[in-house]
Amino acid sequence: MPVTSDLVGRSYPTTEPYEVCREKIREFAAAVGDPHPAYRDVAAARALGHPDVIAPPTFVFAVVHRAMAEVRGDPAIGLDIDRVVHSDQRLEFHRPVRAGDRLTVTVHIDAARSLAGSGILSTRSEVATESGEPVVTAHMTLISRAPQNTD
Repeated sequence: MPVTSDLVGRSYPTTEPYEVCREKIREFAAAVGDPHPAYRDVAAARALGHPDVIAPPTFVFAVVHRAMAEVRGDPAIGLDIDRVVHSDQRLEFHRPVRAGDRLTVTVHIDAARSLAGSGILSTRSEVATESGEPVVTAHMTLISRAPQNTD
């Protein structure tokens, strides 16, 4: 099925909780080369008013990426994953991701259309604690490029 506006409004089941731990945050901060002490040291995070270490802003994509597997694999959308490019992303923070959070994600399709044979899909991923406290809203646009004519 091609990407069409009929997909708009589709939501996917909320994911199982992802437990954020200090070590994962430290590893991520090291991987992206961010030396901020609040990502590694509880005392530094508490001095800034946080109850525990916080995660670098892009850490949340590790959680969102897992949830997006439902969209990528949805046969009703029919994305050819080999032809998909990530064209846009935007994060709205309600609060920082913290060690000890148990995060769930609910993905929604906000826009869908075809253009010159390519499918364009805009999603919104609502990241919340297991108890429902909003943490981050992640907006992402994917383009499934049209196959090139080899004639």
